[in-house]
Amino acid sequence: MVNNIFLGLGSNIGDKLGFLKFAVEKINDNSLCNVLKSSAVYETRPMGDDNQENYYNAVIEIETALGFFDLYHLIKSIERKAGRMETTLKWTPRELDIDIIFYNQLIFNGDNLIVPHKDYSERDFVVIPLLEICGDFKNPVTKKKLNEVNFEFKEKFIINKICNSLL
Repeated sequence: MVNNIFLGLGSNIGDKLGFLKFAVEKINDNSLCNVLKSSAVYETRPMGDDNQENYYNAVIEIETALGFFDLYHLIKSIERKAGRMETTLKWTPRELDIDIIFYNQLIFNGDNLIVPHKDYSERDFVVIPLLEICGDFKNPVTKKKLNEVNFEFKEKFIINKICNSLL
């Protein structure tokens, strides 16, 4: 079975664009994964602690034969290979952050993982890239296509566009 996944990518340490490209490369290196599309890459203000570098953010669409938990373990291993250290602190600087935004039409609520990503709709740096590559995707919770939703953001984080794609 092929699963259709949307992943949010972010980095705000070191070669930010390089780390995002590293994520795409490592996902594609897995024989059970294929990166299909990439949004533009955006420079964004950090959430929470403003005393850190700006982020680069993008969303990619992948197809994979990996199950949900196997994909989760793969992306966590890619984050570690990029140098990310585990922390319990929220919104800290990181070389690479990979979040599962959507996994098919799965709705999952675990201790450390919620899919669809619980805060995606409040973040312009996730919604705008999602709309670029999958506006017709139906949110499994709301049953609405993303391009049919009127997203309203309390804060705007996007500063500017860095490049049109990671592919």
